[in-house]
Amino acid sequence: MIRTLLFFLLLPCVALAQEAADAVAPEAAGAGQVSASDAAAEAQAQKAAGAPTEAENWMVAAANPLAVDAGARVLREGGTAADAMVAVQAVLGLVEPQSSGLGGGAFLVWYDAQSGTTTTLDGRETAPLAATPRLFQTEDGEPMGFFDAVIGGRSVGTPGTPMLMKAAHEKWGRSEWAGLFDEAIALAESGFAVSPRMAGAVRADAERLSTHPTTRAYFLPDGEPVAEGHILKNPDYAASLRALTEGPGAFYIGDIARDIVAAVQSADNPGVLGLIDFAIYRVIEREAVCAGYRGHEICGMGPPSSGALTVGQILGLLDGYDLAALGPDSPEAWRLIGDASRLAFADRGRYMADSDYVPVPVKGLVDPAYLSDRGKLLDRKTALPEVAPGKPEFDHALNWADDASLEFPSTSHISIVDQYGNALSMTTTIENGFGSRVMVRGFLLNNELTDFSFRTHMDGVPIANRLEPGKRPRSSMAPTIVLKDGAPVLVVGSPGGSRIIGYVAKTIIAHLDWGMNVQEAIDLPHLVNRFGTYDVEDGRTPASLMTALTEQGFEVNPRDLNSGLHAISLGNALMGGADNRREGVAIGE
Repeated sequence: MIRTLLFFLLLPCVALAQEAADAVAPEAAGAGQVSASDAAAEAQAQKAAGAPTEAENWMVAAANPLAVDAGARVLREGGTAADAMVAVQAVLGLVEPQSSGLGGGAFLVWYDAQSGTTTTLDGRETAPLAATPRLFQTEDGEPMGFFDAVIGGRSVGTPGTPMLMKAAHEKWGRSEWAGLFDEAIALAESGFAVSPRMAGAVRADAERLSTHPTTRAYFLPDGEPVAEGHILKNPDYAASLRALTEGPGAFYIGDIARDIVAAVQSADNPGVLGLIDFAIYRVIEREAVCAGYRGHEICGMGPPSSGALTVGQILGLLDGYDLAALGPDSPEAWRLIGDASRLAFADRGRYMADSDYVPVPVKGLVDPAYLSDRGKLLDRKTALPEVAPGKPEFDHALNWADDASLEFPSTSHISIVDQYGNALSMTTTIENGFGSRVMVRGFLLNNELTDFSFRTHMDGVPIANRLEPGKRPRSSMAPTIVLKDGAPVLVVGSPGGSRIIGYVAKTIIAHLDWGMNVQEAIDLPHLVNRFGTYDVEDGRTPASLMTALTEQGFEVNPRDLNSGLHAISLGNALMGGADNRREGVAIGE
């Protein structure tokens, strides 16, 4: 398996590289029940019945009922969406450690009801100052095998999640900071029941989890993977959270930072993360990137995320086509969506990276005239035989080569609307399932640096998403808030590697064009086309639709598509939806 993966990673072709990544299952799916509150149990029943949760005042949707319960408590006591996010994230890092946590990073989109504005916070992990562009290359200059790069300290970037939590609370919070960690600390000390999904993820990754002694002792006690229902305690995590209740200083300039650096530098496959990287880390507030669609603004995270730009491009390319008339069962609708996605991904691979390091034509990529003209390529009856990047307007000329970096379908998403009218959409990650597999102070460290291109150039032309000191790797995370007449009508996002973009775009189309409520839109089968092959959700996609797509000229690949969509629609009432492919729920009052 590893030899096969290495073979494909050495190929310059973007599609082949991604297909190699897709052959690896980094995080097991699972949608079993998790015991929590009565409200969570009711929400689980609603989700199972294909119906959204309804509420009047506030709503929170996330990937584990224990985390949602923590956020609900904060909202019930008068906290804001920012306060609730802190509580939710603290619990997720304990009960869903394979997906996110203190050792990772996140992107947050915020709608402020008082000012009527939308902004974003970039808590993405950063490359160490000692990193070089060839960090993930062999001695002869070729890309390393993916897991050769991931496992150990080499792949670890400076975590951003703790500082992002504090930054959001300082800007928009009302609750006492320390009290936001109560549930997570209590669960870590008294123990929580391992969920079906976590147990499956540990079982699937047992070999890699055994490579680091602390990680092995926690996830594989007595040499066996922790089983579903096992009561797992994490006093080290509780201690880390208690330190964090005093503020992020202990994490970034105190003992926790020192322990992380020591673990990274002493691990097998050691990394170059240093104390200076923690001392200089900052959360960056960035202007939201918005694209028009059917009289709405689709707003999200700009570079270093490709999420908002690529989702916005897909929708913009489709804006001239009547998807509502075609409907969700139409092969023609899915041909348009599939080829629009391919065109957007071609631009993504060429132009999108950390805009603090390379010029990104943000305005040009979502310019309505550019998208309208490029959308004319879709005016045909069969699949596009090939796609190429377009030529959006730059504020100055620059030439880039296409990127072949990989992203895996781990991560988690949180959607929250509070009683004050604020809305939050945050996607949070440690990258690959279980990240670097290095565990420190009760949490796992990310492998986010492998989201950079392992190659620095192609045919003498530099790659925008190449690794550079202090740079933030490109992401596909797409936390999104949809506005109508300046007010939010949909809060949505998902995990899923580079397929996040397709999951989010599909959900928006299903809601806005096909009139589905949020739970129906989430439950709709996934069909995702990034590089030519149409990935369709196995067991959910009608055979007749797969046949029709094949006849249109697509290669069709049925497979598991493990999203984790969490969405809230805002209208006469709040309606929350949680992905039935995972364990999450939506709770509101």
